[in-house]
Amino acid sequence: MRIIEPHIHMYTRVTDDYERMAICGIESVIEPAFWSGLDRRYPETFFDYFAHLLEFESNRAAQYGIKYFCCIGMNPKEANNLDLSHKVIDGMKEYLNHERAVGVGEIGFDKITEAEEEIFRRQLRLGDELEMPILIHTPHHNKKAGVQRIVEIIKEEKVCQKRIIIDHNTEETIEISLSTETWAGLTIYPITKLSPERAINIVRQYGLDRMLINGSADWGFSDPLSVPKTAHKMLQSGFPREQVEKLVFHNPIEFFSQSPNFSMHE
Repeated sequence: MRIIEPHIHMYTRVTDDYERMAICGIESVIEPAFWSGLDRRYPETFFDYFAHLLEFESNRAAQYGIKYFCCIGMNPKEANNLDLSHKVIDGMKEYLNHERAVGVGEIGFDKITEAEEEIFRRQLRLGDELEMPILIHTPHHNKKAGVQRIVEIIKEEKVCQKRIIIDHNTEETIEISLSTETWAGLTIYPITKLSPERAINIVRQYGLDRMLINGSADWGFSDPLSVPKTAHKMLQSGFPREQVEKLVFHNPIEFFSQSPNFSMHE
């Protein structure tokens, strides 16, 4: 089965993971910029990180036949440092113009503070100005309130909803996300997010349209094979193969093809 992993942090993964992902049918990955494990102190540290993703990580993926793309953004976990955040955003366009950059992200909320909202709004406007896909991170705590506020801000800023994905949904937030024209992401991540079974139940209840699943594998206890494993469980539970392929391959193409830089062709 052909698979695209639409949200994973390969910066944190060993090279063996690329090999295993390729063997399991993953043809392309999209890596959003995120917290690197330690709060950064200088804008230049972010710029070096963006360059690492766009240059080094794409080459590492290519060794295993995987097409690599990236989203560039000021993550919400570090957005409470306003001075630093604005300086990072000031310098982001150079990296967003890179041929491997397909969106702005991940942005959104961590603790749902006023500073996070200020940085979120600015990057929403930037993504809309550049007509790029936007990947939104929903908070780990107070998730429902966070998603409700995210939707309010999207409407207030009047940005194009069809180019936005609200990620890390759960049973309590999926209806809020799908009440808009945005896409909805389901993250298969042990312990802190969704199990494959919970994600499959959400898909069964709400359908496949405007829906993506991802593994979001990073520093924590996570699995870069979450998407192929969930696809396998969907087949076992009775989903037709064409429906599973729509969810794990055709839907990511439909969403990210809104970026002119995204293509599955050489």
